[in-house]
Amino acid sequence: MPITPVERVAAALLALEGLALLMVAGWEVVALVGGDTDDVGSSIALIVLTVVGAAAVVAFAVGVARGQSWGRSGGIVTQLLVLAVALGALTGPAPSAGFATVLAVPAIVGLIVLFAAARRAGARRRTDAPDR
Repeated sequence: MPITPVERVAAALLALEGLALLMVAGWEVVALVGGDTDDVGSSIALIVLTVVGAAAVVAFAVGVARGQSWGRSGGIVTQLLVLAVALGALTGPAPSAGFATVLAVPAIVGLIVLFAAARRAGARRRTDAPDR
């Protein structure tokens, strides 16, 4: 069953987010090697968790590209988590409206596209269902 263009866009957005997380992990490695960390153990743990998160987001992208509902669900949860981080960046001890915007805009676009992809998949499932 071929996927719709909106599912392709959703998969591409999730793949880009996974790539961005891998770049953050690379930045964390550079900070660790450069001695810009207070606790080596915590830094390594953060790098591992960031890579695991990136792998999960890329897996969601693959799931969406294959038309799997778990990929869309995971993608939606990812976007909601990014929005929570954006809200924290906006309201935390050192508010940064620019950083919050950079996080929130792609997450909102991702949510819209993922909801549209879910609607298309549901409509496709109803039209492909055999009559009773």
